[in-house]
Amino acid sequence: MHISADRESCISGGRCMATTSEVFDQDDEGLVVVRTPVPAPDQEARARKAAYLCPAGVIRITEDPSQG
Repeated sequence: MHISADRESCISGGRCMATTSEVFDQDDEGLVVVRTPVPAPDQEARARKAAYLCPAGVIRITEDPSQG
């Protein structure tokens, strides 16, 4: 799994960080920061949930880490 995010389209909802702060954070402007682009297996379900909950749909998950 590989995670990326379109920071330019982020609306600072914060749901990603609230769902899994080990994988996501927010910068001083409230925009998404992917802290762990290749999460550990035990973080994958929460990362998928965070992507699903993102109100702007800016979180992208690919199954092949080389496609990030």
